[in-house]
Amino acid sequence: MDIKNFATQWINAWNSHQLDDILSHYADDIEITTPMIRAFTSGEDTLKGKEAVKKYWQKALEKVPDLHFELYDVTYGINSIALYYQSIMNKKAIEVMFFNEEGKVCKMYALYTD
Repeated sequence: MDIKNFATQWINAWNSHQLDDILSHYADDIEITTPMIRAFTSGEDTLKGKEAVKKYWQKALEKVPDLHFELYDVTYGINSIALYYQSIMNKKAIEVMFFNEEGKVCKMYALYTD
């Protein structure tokens, strides 16, 4: 996997605000864990399944119409990468993503600065 290419495509998808482009990186059984979920749902920390994630991200994109990410760096591990980037609300973020056999993200953890 070309991690720099994946990171660039991922950032560009988010900056395009095109939900289908964003979701194209993720497996149907995606599981995401992030403190941001609480801001857009009823207090959950983890969402499972592409449909639940889609609804969450749709709400997030509506609430943050000027969303723009800036990639700082990308690192890699075994079947995983971590993206370090400028996120929303002036926060810096690290997203750790794990890939399935098809090269789709199947699990993601997001961490943020205050």
